[in-house]
Amino acid sequence: MDTEAQHMERDRSSAPADGPEEGSRSTHVPDRPAGSMSWGRTVLLGMLCTTALLLFSTFVLQPFLIPSGSMQPTLRVGDRVLVNKLAYRFGSEPGRGDVVVFDGTGSFVQEDESGENAVGALLHGAAASLGLVEPAGSDFVKRVVGVGGDRVVCCDKRGRLEVNGAPVTEEYLHPGDRPSEVAFDIVVPDDRLWVMGDHRSNSRDSRDHLGEPGGGMVPVERVIGRVDWLGWPLGRLGSLEGTDAFTGLRPTDHG
Repeated sequence: MDTEAQHMERDRSSAPADGPEEGSRSTHVPDRPAGSMSWGRTVLLGMLCTTALLLFSTFVLQPFLIPSGSMQPTLRVGDRVLVNKLAYRFGSEPGRGDVVVFDGTGSFVQEDESGENAVGALLHGAAASLGLVEPAGSDFVKRVVGVGGDRVVCCDKRGRLEVNGAPVTEEYLHPGDRPSEVAFDIVVPDDRLWVMGDHRSNSRDSRDHLGEPGGGMVPVERVIGRVDWLGWPLGRLGSLEGTDAFTGLRPTDHG
Protein backbone atom coordinates (compact mmCIF):
# COMPACT_ATOMS: atom_id res chain seq x y z
CA MET A 1 0.00 0.00 0.00
CA ASP A 2 1.26 3.47 -0.80
CA THR A 3 2.76 5.01 2.37
CA GLU A 4 1.96 8.58 1.29
CA ALA A 5 -1.66 7.71 0.78
CA GLN A 6 -1.81 6.25 4.31
CA HIS A 7 -0.44 9.45 5.85
CA MET A 8 -2.97 11.57 4.00
CA GLU A 9 -5.80 9.30 5.14
CA ARG A 10 -4.67 9.56 8.80
CA ASP A 11 -4.37 13.38 8.59
CA ARG A 12 -7.95 13.71 7.39
CA SER A 13 -9.31 11.36 10.01
CA SER A 14 -7.46 13.09 12.88
CA ALA A 15 -9.13 16.49 12.26
CA PRO A 16 -12.07 17.31 14.57
CA ALA A 17 -15.31 16.26 12.96
CA ASP A 18 -17.14 19.45 13.83
CA GLY A 19 -14.30 21.97 13.78
CA PRO A 20 -13.84 24.50 11.00
CA GLU A 21 -10.91 24.27 8.64
CA GLU A 22 -8.06 26.77 9.15
CA GLY A 23 -8.81 28.72 6.00
CA SER A 24 -12.52 29.09 6.70
CA ARG A 25 -12.29 30.82 10.11
CA SER A 26 -13.96 34.28 10.24
CA THR A 27 -14.86 36.95 12.77
CA HIS A 28 -18.58 37.38 13.37
CA VAL A 29 -19.87 40.98 13.00
CA PRO A 30 -23.16 41.68 14.74
CA ASP A 31 -25.92 42.83 12.42
CA ARG A 32 -27.08 46.46 12.72
CA PRO A 33 -30.64 46.91 13.89
CA ALA A 34 -32.94 47.09 10.87
CA GLY A 35 -34.72 50.11 12.35
CA SER A 36 -31.59 52.28 12.49
CA MET A 37 -30.66 51.48 8.88
CA SER A 38 -34.21 52.29 7.72
CA TRP A 39 -34.19 55.59 9.65
CA GLY A 40 -30.85 56.61 8.16
CA ARG A 41 -32.02 55.88 4.64
CA THR A 42 -35.22 57.84 5.22
CA VAL A 43 -33.27 60.88 6.42
CA LEU A 44 -30.87 60.66 3.47
CA LEU A 45 -33.73 60.31 1.01
CA GLY A 46 -35.49 63.30 2.56
CA MET A 47 -32.35 65.43 2.28
CA LEU A 48 -31.85 64.45 -1.36
CA CYS A 49 -35.48 65.20 -2.22
CA THR A 50 -35.36 68.59 -0.46
CA THR A 51 -32.13 69.51 -2.26
CA ALA A 52 -33.62 68.51 -5.61
CA LEU A 53 -36.75 70.60 -4.92
CA LEU A 54 -34.68 73.63 -3.92
CA LEU A 55 -32.58 73.38 -7.08
CA PHE A 56 -35.69 73.00 -9.23
CA SER A 57 -37.30 75.95 -7.47
CA THR A 58 -34.17 78.09 -7.83
CA PHE A 59 -33.70 77.60 -11.55
CA VAL A 60 -36.95 76.35 -13.12
CA LEU A 61 -40.28 76.66 -11.31
CA GLN A 62 -40.83 78.32 -7.94
CA PRO A 63 -43.96 78.09 -5.79
CA PHE A 64 -44.96 81.52 -4.48
CA LEU A 65 -47.47 82.17 -1.70
CA ILE A 66 -49.69 85.20 -2.37
CA PRO A 67 -49.53 87.28 0.83
CA SER A 68 -51.99 90.10 0.08
CA GLY A 69 -55.09 91.06 -1.88
CA SER A 70 -53.33 93.52 -4.22
CA MET A 71 -53.86 91.25 -7.25
CA GLN A 72 -57.51 90.33 -6.64
CA PRO A 73 -59.52 88.99 -8.34
CA THR A 74 -56.78 87.42 -10.47
CA LEU A 75 -54.89 86.13 -7.42
CA ARG A 76 -56.30 85.70 -3.93
CA VAL A 77 -54.70 85.74 -0.49
CA GLY A 78 -53.30 82.28 0.22
CA ASP A 79 -53.09 81.20 -3.42
CA ARG A 80 -49.94 79.31 -4.31
CA VAL A 81 -48.79 80.15 -7.80
CA LEU A 82 -46.01 78.64 -9.88
CA VAL A 83 -43.47 81.15 -11.15
CA ASN A 84 -41.83 80.24 -14.46
CA LYS A 85 -38.17 81.21 -14.05
CA LEU A 86 -37.30 80.18 -17.61
CA ALA A 87 -39.82 82.59 -19.18
CA TYR A 88 -37.25 85.38 -19.64
CA ARG A 89 -34.01 83.38 -19.63
CA PHE A 90 -33.45 83.01 -23.36
CA GLY A 91 -33.77 86.52 -24.76
CA SER A 92 -37.45 87.14 -24.00
CA GLU A 93 -38.45 90.07 -21.79
CA PRO A 94 -41.56 90.82 -19.75
CA GLY A 95 -44.44 92.11 -21.84
CA ARG A 96 -47.47 94.23 -21.08
CA GLY A 97 -50.10 92.20 -19.31
CA ASP A 98 -47.67 89.68 -17.82
CA VAL A 99 -48.09 88.93 -14.12
CA VAL A 100 -44.58 88.82 -12.69
CA VAL A 101 -42.80 88.25 -9.40
CA PHE A 102 -39.86 90.57 -8.83
CA ASP A 103 -37.37 91.68 -6.23
CA GLY A 104 -38.33 95.23 -5.31
CA THR A 105 -35.04 96.07 -3.61
CA GLY A 106 -33.98 99.51 -4.80
CA SER A 107 -37.34 100.30 -6.38
CA PHE A 108 -40.13 99.37 -3.93
CA VAL A 109 -37.98 98.96 -0.79
CA GLN A 110 -34.68 100.47 0.22
CA GLU A 111 -31.48 98.45 0.26
CA ASP A 112 -31.14 98.58 4.06
CA GLU A 113 -34.76 97.84 5.03
CA SER A 114 -34.14 94.16 5.69
CA GLY A 115 -33.56 93.59 9.42
CA GLU A 116 -33.24 89.80 9.17
CA ASN A 117 -29.90 88.16 9.97
CA ALA A 118 -28.10 86.10 7.35
CA VAL A 119 -29.03 82.68 8.77
CA GLY A 120 -32.67 83.66 9.29
CA ALA A 121 -32.87 85.10 5.78
CA LEU A 122 -31.40 81.91 4.33
CA LEU A 123 -33.86 79.66 6.16
CA HIS A 124 -36.80 81.91 5.33
CA GLY A 125 -35.71 82.05 1.69
CA ALA A 126 -35.53 78.25 1.48
CA ALA A 127 -39.01 77.87 2.99
CA ALA A 128 -40.42 80.62 0.76
CA SER A 129 -38.90 79.02 -2.35
CA LEU A 130 -40.97 75.92 -1.58
CA GLY A 131 -44.13 77.98 -1.06
CA LEU A 132 -44.31 77.09 2.63
CA VAL A 133 -44.20 80.64 4.02
CA GLU A 134 -44.86 84.14 2.79
CA PRO A 135 -42.17 85.54 0.47
CA ALA A 136 -39.50 87.95 1.63
CA GLY A 137 -40.63 91.51 2.22
CA SER A 138 -38.74 92.59 -0.88
CA ASP A 139 -40.58 90.21 -3.25
CA PHE A 140 -43.74 91.42 -5.00
CA VAL A 141 -46.26 90.17 -7.54
CA LYS A 142 -47.79 92.71 -9.94
CA ARG A 143 -48.96 93.10 -13.53
CA VAL A 144 -46.73 94.73 -16.13
CA VAL A 145 -48.51 97.77 -17.57
CA GLY A 146 -45.64 99.59 -19.29
CA VAL A 147 -42.29 98.48 -20.71
CA GLY A 148 -39.22 100.44 -21.76
CA GLY A 149 -40.12 103.42 -23.97
CA ASP A 150 -43.86 103.35 -23.19
CA ARG A 151 -45.74 106.46 -22.16
CA VAL A 152 -48.32 105.47 -19.54
CA VAL A 153 -51.02 108.01 -18.62
CA CYS A 154 -53.96 107.91 -16.26
CA CYS A 155 -56.52 108.78 -16.71
CA ASP A 156 -58.11 109.97 -19.96
CA LYS A 157 -61.42 111.87 -20.10
CA ARG A 158 -63.32 108.61 -19.83
CA GLY A 159 -61.29 107.48 -16.82
CA ARG A 160 -59.25 104.90 -18.72
CA LEU A 161 -55.57 104.05 -18.63
CA GLU A 162 -53.64 105.01 -21.76
CA VAL A 163 -50.47 103.43 -23.12
CA ASN A 164 -48.78 105.24 -25.99
CA GLY A 165 -51.94 107.25 -26.62
CA ALA A 166 -54.26 104.23 -26.85
CA PRO A 167 -56.90 103.53 -24.18
CA VAL A 168 -56.67 100.20 -22.40
CA THR A 169 -59.75 98.29 -21.30
CA GLU A 170 -58.58 96.49 -18.18
CA GLU A 171 -61.07 93.67 -17.72
CA TYR A 172 -58.92 92.14 -14.99
CA LEU A 173 -59.48 95.02 -12.52
CA HIS A 174 -61.17 94.36 -9.19
CA PRO A 175 -64.91 95.07 -9.51
CA GLY A 176 -65.66 98.67 -8.58
CA ASP A 177 -62.05 99.85 -8.92
CA ARG A 178 -60.99 102.68 -11.19
CA PRO A 179 -57.72 102.34 -13.13
CA SER A 180 -56.16 104.78 -10.65
CA GLU A 181 -57.19 107.34 -8.08
CA VAL A 182 -53.77 108.96 -8.53
CA ALA A 183 -53.11 110.85 -11.76
CA PHE A 184 -49.77 110.21 -13.48
CA ASP A 185 -48.06 110.70 -16.82
CA ILE A 186 -44.75 108.86 -17.11
CA VAL A 187 -42.36 107.51 -19.72
CA VAL A 188 -40.79 104.17 -18.81
CA PRO A 189 -36.99 104.15 -19.25
CA ASP A 190 -35.34 101.36 -21.22
CA ASP A 191 -34.87 98.10 -19.31
CA ARG A 192 -37.47 99.17 -16.76
CA LEU A 193 -41.10 98.20 -16.05
CA TRP A 194 -44.14 100.07 -14.76
CA VAL A 195 -46.17 97.62 -12.69
CA MET A 196 -49.56 97.82 -10.99
CA GLY A 197 -51.82 95.56 -8.95
CA ASP A 198 -55.19 94.45 -10.29
CA HIS A 199 -56.88 95.61 -7.07
CA ARG A 200 -55.92 99.23 -7.68
CA SER A 201 -57.53 100.60 -4.52
CA ASN A 202 -55.64 98.05 -2.40
CA SER A 203 -52.24 97.92 -4.10
CA ARG A 204 -48.96 99.63 -3.35
CA ASP A 205 -47.26 99.62 -6.72
CA SER A 206 -45.30 101.87 -9.08
CA ARG A 207 -47.67 104.76 -8.40
CA ASP A 208 -46.64 104.88 -4.73
CA HIS A 209 -42.96 105.39 -5.55
CA LEU A 210 -43.18 108.12 -8.18
CA GLY A 211 -41.26 110.65 -6.09
CA GLU A 212 -38.56 108.21 -4.95
CA PRO A 213 -35.26 107.29 -6.63
CA GLY A 214 -36.12 105.19 -9.66
CA GLY A 215 -39.62 106.63 -9.86
CA GLY A 216 -41.30 103.31 -9.10
CA MET A 217 -39.78 101.65 -12.17
CA VAL A 218 -38.66 98.05 -11.71
CA PRO A 219 -35.41 96.98 -13.44
CA VAL A 220 -36.03 94.07 -15.81
CA GLU A 221 -33.06 92.27 -14.26
CA ARG A 222 -34.93 92.19 -10.94
CA VAL A 223 -37.77 90.10 -12.37
CA ILE A 224 -37.73 86.61 -10.83
CA GLY A 225 -40.19 85.05 -13.25
CA ARG A 226 -43.66 85.04 -14.75
CA VAL A 227 -46.72 83.64 -12.99
CA ASP A 228 -47.99 81.00 -15.39
CA TRP A 229 -49.96 78.56 -13.22
CA LEU A 230 -52.10 78.32 -10.11
CA GLY A 231 -51.07 75.37 -7.95
CA TRP A 232 -53.40 75.82 -4.98
CA PRO A 233 -56.22 75.61 -4.02
CA LEU A 234 -57.18 72.58 -6.08
CA GLY A 235 -60.42 74.22 -7.18
CA ARG A 236 -58.41 76.87 -9.02
CA LEU A 237 -55.67 74.59 -10.31
CA GLY A 238 -54.58 75.41 -13.86
CA SER A 239 -52.86 77.96 -16.05
CA LEU A 240 -53.25 81.66 -15.29
CA GLU A 241 -55.70 83.29 -17.65
CA GLY A 242 -54.03 85.79 -19.97
CA THR A 243 -55.31 89.15 -21.15
CA ASP A 244 -55.71 90.78 -24.55
CA ALA A 245 -56.07 94.28 -23.03
CA PHE A 246 -52.81 95.42 -24.61
CA THR A 247 -53.24 93.70 -27.97
CA GLY A 248 -52.77 96.03 -30.92
CA LEU A 249 -50.80 98.72 -29.06
CA ARG A 250 -47.77 99.97 -30.92
CA PRO A 251 -44.50 98.81 -29.31
CA THR A 252 -43.32 102.16 -27.88
CA ASP A 253 -43.43 105.88 -28.60
CA HIS A 254 -40.18 105.35 -30.48
CA GLY A 255 -41.79 102.79 -32.79
